[in-house]
Amino acid sequence: MTAMVAVAVPAFAATGAEPGLTVYTTAQGASAQMVASRVAPLAEGHALTEVENSIFVEPQRRFQGLLGIGGAITDATAETFARLDPAKQEEFLRAYYDTDKGIGYTLARTTIHSSDFSSGSYTYIEEGDAALRTFSVEHDRKYRIPMIKRAIAAAGGTLPMMASPWSAPAFMKDSKRMLKGGKLLPGYAAAWANYYVKFIDAYQAEGIPIWSISVQNEPMATQTWESMLFTAEEERDFLKNHLGPTIRASSHADTKIVVWDHNRDMMAHRANVIFGDPEASQYAWGMGFHWYETWAGFDPMFENVRRVHESYPDKVLLLTEATVEKFDWAQVQRWSNGERYGTSIINDLNNGASGWIDWNMLLDQTGGPNHVGNYCFSPIHADLSTGELVYTPSYWYIGHFSKFLRPGATRVSAASSRSNLLATAFLNDDGRLATVVMNPSGKEITYNFYVGTASTRVTIPAHAIQTLVL
Repeated sequence: MTAMVAVAVPAFAATGAEPGLTVYTTAQGASAQMVASRVAPLAEGHALTEVENSIFVEPQRRFQGLLGIGGAITDATAETFARLDPAKQEEFLRAYYDTDKGIGYTLARTTIHSSDFSSGSYTYIEEGDAALRTFSVEHDRKYRIPMIKRAIAAAGGTLPMMASPWSAPAFMKDSKRMLKGGKLLPGYAAAWANYYVKFIDAYQAEGIPIWSISVQNEPMATQTWESMLFTAEEERDFLKNHLGPTIRASSHADTKIVVWDHNRDMMAHRANVIFGDPEASQYAWGMGFHWYETWAGFDPMFENVRRVHESYPDKVLLLTEATVEKFDWAQVQRWSNGERYGTSIINDLNNGASGWIDWNMLLDQTGGPNHVGNYCFSPIHADLSTGELVYTPSYWYIGHFSKFLRPGATRVSAASSRSNLLATAFLNDDGRLATVVMNPSGKEITYNFYVGTASTRVTIPAHAIQTLVL
């Protein structure tokens, strides 16, 4: 195993300390990341030429609001967190949730019983208990629930939590196993819908409100780990005949229900089938999507996010899971991992997404634990052989959004004059304009930063990301 050096979290500059334009820069090879600097004030009168790079922001042109940006607290994350010493646990919580000394996460996701990122498969009931009399989240009280409680506290007492199931219990499925796909047996649809309510009840009793649930994680994928299949029509019918009415009749009727929760590639079809059915659509608050359509060798399908947003503007869209797969500890500082995040977040937001939730917030030096060997990267890793935390490029890239684009912000028009720069911009509730500019090229670029008709000149290093706060 290649020895790694932990990268300390810097003392972030206060984001609202001074009036005027502050530029925060993260760049490949830099000795420190998210470094604040001042540039010349914006001024009128620049004679724009065709050969220049420019970013044009128009705050008067406004689009969707922002729910927030965050990451998932899985069993693997919680188990790894529990193995850190108290000082490192506090460092981790500050790094993610503190708005000044960290990157200010504001959303979270967790699993309904086990996923691949657990140390083993489990459910909350005894096998065969369709009446759910044995339902208990005792398993989660060892690691996951304590960590979620600390995360909520670190986030200031509020942390909207989404929960997703990977599979129904084995006896409820035609395959009689939780792993490797299979379908929900129709005779257990009511029991499975009640299972969600039991979960929400149990977590609520622990002081963890569940803000939203998804119907099924990745309903088109037969995975080697916990997985369960729904066609679009099957998900529609389960939602409108069982899950939707069951949630609405419970004491958690305000819990949001998210459909699909799978890749961008087929999200338009799923939206057409579910949102196009008025009976089902009344229960569907929005649609979740993932970024793994690239597994087949194709480019990310960002335009599908826009197509769904344009077709169903009343439905909220959010990315609910993303991770870099095929973990290699020797590549934990691979810069392209961070650039993949930056590219995705900018494009997803620009195409209508209202939130973005990363997958595991913390994994160990093996990319786990994972009970089927599906080891992956996370923004922060714990080297449990040394007890140190390792901050990866993904952490810094996500932070350029989560730290400065706050819940309640509104996306405004932002456009680049050249394809070598990517950009998005949001107007926060406090009046601060935050524009994220990314340079994935191998060359330093100087560009005009326009807000309306006023501009200034900014230089962004090669393979870098900046947030400009005005």
